Amino acid sequence: MASKLTAFKESFQVLKNRVFATLYFAESISLLGDAFTWVGLALLSYQFGKEKSAIILATALTLRVTAFIIFSPFAGVLADRIPRKMILYTTHFIRMAIVACLPFIHQEWQIYALVFSLNVFNAFFTPTYRAVIPQVVDHIHYRQAVGLSTATFQILGVLGPGLAGILAIWFGARQIFFIDAGSFVLAAVLILMLPASKLQHTVKKNEKTFTAWHDAIKGVRLLFKNPLIRFALFIEFVSAIAGVSDTGEYRGPYQKRPTFRR
Repeated sequence: MASKLTAFKESFQVLKNRVFATLYFAESISLLGDAFTWVGLALLSYQFGKEKSAIILATALTLRVTAFIIFSPFAGVLADRIPRKMILYTTHFIRMAIVACLPFIHQEWQIYALVFSLNVFNAFFTPTYRAVIPQVVDHIHYRQAVGLSTATFQILGVLGPGLAGILAIWFGARQIFFIDAGSFVLAAVLILMLPASKLQHTVKKNEKTFTAWHDAIKGVRLLFKNPLIRFALFIEFVSAIAGVSDTGEYRGPYQKRPTFRR
């Protein structure tokens, strides 16, 4: 028992790193806001009509995953060419603006447009955040940092919808989007407090051409060339299909998961 308690305490040692701790809390706040987004969207779609709510949510989730598939490969390319700190706080402020528009929508197409736009910037934020972790923690604590981030992701995926539901009862289904927008602002402020030099060792500025598409294709080839990574991707693909079949949502571990449950 003592050894388990010691191991549990050691998993939080990485938070002594001020830069990682700030990033971690910014990401946690962002994940909590994501719960507000999807619970709010579920309630909002219900307001459009009971018979339409399932179709609206299914379409919104499809657009969410589509945005990740299209734009995520380019996130890593940009993260090596422009300051990562700028990517992190810019995507937060833009997502804040998009979420703040959600209380004012009155047509279905507006939901689809805003959800797709929101997840375009999610697709740039999440890979950049993952790429920053090895830059701010040493090799010894890297596993702890990833483990703590993943555990928090799972916990907030369970607790976040409950908190969002309580706030929706108190403030209203549309009003929780303003709370969601506020969470993005708070997370962005935390990121602005970080030194840019700690988040990125080098930035490529003297490239002859900006071959983002070429670099993205090269990254995909490198992934599938490694047999171990290829096997892991296959397992993740099977898991994602099973998750969609079971709960109607995407359940990939490297992306924020929608927190709505049917």
